[in-house]
Amino acid sequence: MAIDLSHYVFKSSNFTSPIAGEKVIFTGAVHGNEICGTQAILRLMREMETGEIRLLAGGVTLVPVCNPLAYALGQREGERNLNRRLRPTTQITQFEDAVANWLCPLLAQHDTLVDLHSFRGAGRAFVMVGPDNNQGQIEAFALAEEERSLALRLGVTRFVDGWLSTYALGVQKRQARYATQPELAAQLDLDPNYGVGTTETMRALGGCALTLECGQHQDPMASEVAYQAMLSTLRHFGMITGSALQEAPTTQREALRLVEVVDKIHADDSFSRTWASFDQVKQGEEIGKRADGRVVVAEFDAAIVFPDVAAKAGEEWFYLARQNNRFM
Repeated sequence: MAIDLSHYVFKSSNFTSPIAGEKVIFTGAVHGNEICGTQAILRLMREMETGEIRLLAGGVTLVPVCNPLAYALGQREGERNLNRRLRPTTQITQFEDAVANWLCPLLAQHDTLVDLHSFRGAGRAFVMVGPDNNQGQIEAFALAEEERSLALRLGVTRFVDGWLSTYALGVQKRQARYATQPELAAQLDLDPNYGVGTTETMRALGGCALTLECGQHQDPMASEVAYQAMLSTLRHFGMITGSALQEAPTTQREALRLVEVVDKIHADDSFSRTWASFDQVKQGEEIGKRADGRVVVAEFDAAIVFPDVAAKAGEEWFYLARQNNRFM
């Protein structure tokens, strides 16, 4: 490991009422170039310290910067993506392993997580939620209604689910593709648990968790979206005064479920045009081309999500999502 851990500290602030209530944690800068959460959390922290906002019950923990290395560098990652393979380890080979050893036990002390993020391209804010209640092996869960209730109060109208199950299917396809190429397979992440980040960890610990994508990285309004969502969360649980944000009218909601992930196979695979998350594609529409000239088309009517022009060979290139009625 090249990074000197003695140069960094992990910081959080906790406010606890003597009155029992929900234990909520807000996290920012899981990715170091996504600063809206950091700005909003620092604002809320100041207001709670001065008493402008007073905690009535429960406890709230504020983590303005989860990944101080990535934040100091002003980039998404320090040595790897903190929101992948998030788990404590005795083998610290990357800076994010040290973060996980601190962050995962901290998450375990809470009931609810709201993880604040932003995204590269233009678009409106959205929230990523967990699965329906299930007892499966990928992401067993029993608090879907609690998550849904909170998600509807965050001030957004777009809701996305299906992350971990779709990621696991992508890993299966990747394993099959490289089964006869062990030298290449060794360079890739072929463990379905590599899709586990903050929210998946929180759910595995028995809590609720939402990822709020607050807007474009440099949009000054993204921090306001994050701030208002935090206030609404605390009001939703009766932890501060005021009313939570009203649910958006059903006619304005959009609910999508990730159902397929397509990998970049060669470094020269390319998109046919500049795609933004939630752009609509029709069945048979060209999305990109492989390095050998094969055309990649949409197999069904869908929304393209998380298109990544910077993806490396063997990594996720884009996701496809279908409409669902879970939030309608």
